[in-house]
Amino acid sequence: MATASLSIDLDAITANWRALDRLSGPGVQTAAVVKADAYGLGAARVVRALAQVGARRFFVALAEEGAAVRQALGPGPQINILSGHMAGDTEMLHDLDLTPMLNSLEQITRHLEALPGHPFGVQLDTGMNRLGVELAEWQAVAPILLEADPVMLMSHLACADEPDHPMNLRQLEMFHEMTDGTGLPRSFAATGGILLGPQYHFDLTRAGIGLYGGRPFDLSQRVVTLSLPVIQTREVAMGETVGYGNAWEAETPAVIATVAAGYADGLLRALGNGAVLWDGDTPCPLVGRVSMDLITVDVTHLKEVPKALDILGPHQTVDDIADVAGTIGYEILTSLGPRYTRRYTEARG
Repeated sequence: MATASLSIDLDAITANWRALDRLSGPGVQTAAVVKADAYGLGAARVVRALAQVGARRFFVALAEEGAAVRQALGPGPQINILSGHMAGDTEMLHDLDLTPMLNSLEQITRHLEALPGHPFGVQLDTGMNRLGVELAEWQAVAPILLEADPVMLMSHLACADEPDHPMNLRQLEMFHEMTDGTGLPRSFAATGGILLGPQYHFDLTRAGIGLYGGRPFDLSQRVVTLSLPVIQTREVAMGETVGYGNAWEAETPAVIATVAAGYADGLLRALGNGAVLWDGDTPCPLVGRVSMDLITVDVTHLKEVPKALDILGPHQTVDDIADVAGTIGYEILTSLGPRYTRRYTEARG
């Protein structure tokens, strides 16, 4: 069998949610961010596990993602749509009881006209210049909009993973300026913001990457193991090359394992001649380029060639791999391909 196995520890995800919930502090609700199919790990399984341990609010990027989460959870939990109320979303928002976070005057008008009385929140731009209502716009519409009773006002930090970055305090001051005195629930902090401390927590935090074992939540439990099957081994003589472009040349006789995974499965090409796979506690270097379906690994030093090698596991996190590729753990997680056989450990609740 040449299908790689992606093991997802739901117990670790729920433990990470509980830890971030404790860090959020008493009186603060901790939501779970499960956009992009729960960062590539399978939203249906993840949200059911989180709901079992007390998560009652979930954030996704798109209404279609919200529909999948509603199908998994059934009625009850609030599902917030970060892209807001887009044209064509009205029926889905209404029928599935999804709560859009409105991002513009256009969306505000669309929502109030199409779904009067339907719950909504408002996302405010405090300086990230990506999504949200800007200060002047908010000052103009707030008196009218607040009468419609939004369920929440939120914003998003641009530099929360850098605790000393001055942008954090600038955005915090702007968020206070835009929301103080409204009397509405507020949300400002995702994982990085939770770690910045209580002044960023307000009424609701949004635990995201920290649920899945990624930075900046260094105390998170490991969530994923990715084991890649070995298809073939071959002896390579000194001076022979391996893979496309002759990108690796054997300096001594070597044993090379051909492993079933490539950039079509989310192993970025930048990992070539740099990443490490593991046979238990023994590292094995990836040699040559990453191709679409295959990588090649130097296993000369192993006594026996294993049936599989781990690229994610106890010795290597998504952030370790990201460092090699010059990217971030988010990209590694969300790139994990559909060809992997996903295996879940059941959350204990």
